[in-house]
Amino acid sequence: MSDKPSALADSVKTEFRYAWNAYKNYAWGHDALKPLSKQPYDWYDRSLLLTPVDAFDTMLLMGLSREAGEAKKLIFDSLSFDRNIEVQAFEIIIRVLGGLLSAYQMDGDRRFLALAEDLGKRLLPIYNSSTGMPYRYVHLQTGRIRDSINNPAEIGTALLEFGTLSKLTGNPVFFDKAKLALVQVFNHRSRIGLVGTWINVETGEWVNKSSHIGGAIDSYYEYLLKAALLFNDHDCNAMWEESIRVVNQFVADSSAGKLWYGQADMNTGQRTGTSFGALDAFFPSILALGGDMTRAEKLLESCFAMWRLHDIEPEQLNYLTMTATAKQYYLRPEIIESAYYLFHYTGDKKYQEMGEVFFNSLKRYCRTEAGYAYLEDVTTKEKADKMESFFFAETLKYLYLLFAPKETISLERIVFTTEAHPLRKAN
Repeated sequence: MSDKPSALADSVKTEFRYAWNAYKNYAWGHDALKPLSKQPYDWYDRSLLLTPVDAFDTMLLMGLSREAGEAKKLIFDSLSFDRNIEVQAFEIIIRVLGGLLSAYQMDGDRRFLALAEDLGKRLLPIYNSSTGMPYRYVHLQTGRIRDSINNPAEIGTALLEFGTLSKLTGNPVFFDKAKLALVQVFNHRSRIGLVGTWINVETGEWVNKSSHIGGAIDSYYEYLLKAALLFNDHDCNAMWEESIRVVNQFVADSSAGKLWYGQADMNTGQRTGTSFGALDAFFPSILALGGDMTRAEKLLESCFAMWRLHDIEPEQLNYLTMTATAKQYYLRPEIIESAYYLFHYTGDKKYQEMGEVFFNSLKRYCRTEAGYAYLEDVTTKEKADKMESFFFAETLKYLYLLFAPKETISLERIVFTTEAHPLRKAN
C-alpha cells in the first residue's frame, strides 16, 4: 500500500469533511446536495434532513465532534414528522429511523429516541394488509397507505430498526409487525425455496417470479441473518439457513472460473439471466457474516474484477460477456462494505489494498467543487448532479473503517443495518 492504513483513514475523514462542508454551504437544512449545480434537493415537499440524520453516526465514529454537534442541533431544531407528505416507507426506515436509533445508542440524547418513536408510530399503518406484509407508501399525518405491489427487500428490511425500537421503548408492536412481514415473505417462497421480485401484499400472489440477490430482494436475505444475530432470533436463523442453501443451489453461477450470482426462475430454478451489479456486491459481506468465507472471498474477487473493468464499477454488467449493461455509478458502498467485512474476518491486507483502489477511483472520477457526484456513465466518466445521503452513511463509513484501528467499532457487539447504522446486539 502506498500509505499506511492510518494515513488513509485520515484521508477518508478529510474527504468526508469536504463533502459535508459542501452540503453545509449549499444545501443546509435540506435532504441532499446536488453537487454540480450547487443546489439543495428534497425528496418531498418538506425536508426530512436525510443527509444529517444518515451521516450523524459516521461523524461520531470518525471523531468529528464539531460536525456532529452542528448536525445534532439542526436535527433537534428542524426535524418533524408531523408533515403533510407521503413517504416511501423502506427508504425512510433505513435512512431516518435507523439513523435516529444509532444516534441515540451512540450519543445518548433521548430526543433522538423520541423522534424515532414518533416516526415508528407514523409508519405502522403500512402493515395493515391482509397478509401482514407492508404497503410501500404511507402518509405521515393521515396514515393513508398505497401500493400493494411490493418486493421482498422493502417488505423484509425493517426488523433491525423496528426491533431495536421495541427494545428501547418497551413496546413490542414494532418488532412483532416487522417480524411477521419477514416471516410472511419466507412463507410465500416457492416449492423449491426461492422468492420472486414482486408480490401483491393483499393476495400473496407473485407478480414477478425472477429470483436473485440484487435490488428488490437483496436486504431481505441480509435481514434474515442480521436479525438472527442482533436479537438472537432462532426463527430468523432457521429461515436464513434454509434460504442461503437454495440461493447457493439455484442462483449462484460461474463464468470463466469466477463465482457470480445471476437470475433464476423462482419455481423451476432454471437460469433466466446473467446480470450482476453494484447492489449485488453486498453479498460477500453476508456470506462472510454467515461464516462462508470460501464463497465470500471468491465472490469479492468477481466484484473487484467488475470494478477494474472501467476503474469504477457499473450499476450492472453481464458477467458472461463482462460488459456493462447499466453504466451508472451511484456512489454505492456495497463493494467497500464487503472488503471491510473480509478484512475484519481474515486480516488479509489485500482487502485494504482494494479499498485504496476504490478510494482513489472515487477521488479521481467523482470529486467536484462541491462534494461528490455520481457518474452517469462509467465508460466516459460523465458526472450526474446528485450526492445521496448514503454516501455519508455507508460509502465513506465503510472506507474509513477499512483503514481505521479495529477497535473503532466491534462487529462482535453491533450489527450494521443495510444503511450501515450500527445497532447494539441484545444482551
